[in-house]
Amino acid sequence: MGWPGDYSSGFVRFVAVAEILGALGLILPAVTGIAPVLVPIAASGLAIEQVGAIAVHARRKEPQPIIANVVLIALALFVAWGRFGDYPL
Repeated sequence: MGWPGDYSSGFVRFVAVAEILGALGLILPAVTGIAPVLVPIAASGLAIEQVGAIAVHARRKEPQPIIANVVLIALALFVAWGRFGDYPL
């Protein structure tokens, strides 16, 4: 991927840490049963992060990663919708 070359190393690390924490926020609360409300919050945060990724790839005229970002947004929103409902899954 070429986008990290356009940004500072601190920003790239921030994005990496945010994605890792988001992934842990999707998995650990559901598995442990501790604060399961964090699962839809993490899913919503990851969806927002993918919107930013779409903006970066659109600016760089990279259509292929945008397709993957749209799929990831759909999956994250599906998890958020399923977990925020009246009867969470």
